[in-house]
Amino acid sequence: MSHAHGGGERQFLPVNIAVLTVSDSRDERTDASGRLLVERLTRAGHRLAEKLIVPDDVYQVRAAVSRWIADPGVNVVITTGGTGVTGRDGTPEAVAPLLDKVLDGFGETFRSISYADIGTSTLQSRALAGVANGTYVFCVPGSSGACATAWDSLIGAQLDLRTRPCNLVELMPRLREA
Repeated sequence: MSHAHGGGERQFLPVNIAVLTVSDSRDERTDASGRLLVERLTRAGHRLAEKLIVPDDVYQVRAAVSRWIADPGVNVVITTGGTGVTGRDGTPEAVAPLLDKVLDGFGETFRSISYADIGTSTLQSRALAGVANGTYVFCVPGSSGACATAWDSLIGAQLDLRTRPCNLVELMPRLREA
């Protein structure tokens, strides 16, 4: 790595985060998971770029995420919902083709942490993360508990420039390197 681990305290750097709730049944009033993510990211000091709710439809999910990864004003996309195994769950299928790189450790670690809470039911989670066009994309399950676990245990720290030894924010300037 090219950066030093000493040299003083780093300052927090807010990033622009878009939140997508994938659900056939939720609206702004009943979207507890989307609300939780917005509350967590704003409390941390980040900026909400946009929040949307779309149905469990691969093409609508892909369209929303594609628009955000094409927007230089959006640094991070977090989706909630559609990561299960039923016929309507298609968020990983919608997002995976858009990713330039997959962050396998996100899904692996998320499921490992979730195992402590929900046991073998964590096998049903197809949580996913990666980088697309210099934008981080995180796909987490639709329950507010899963969103809290994902933000509190993984995403929040990795979107904080002060996290050592390394974090995703410090790599943002280099994501589009050729």
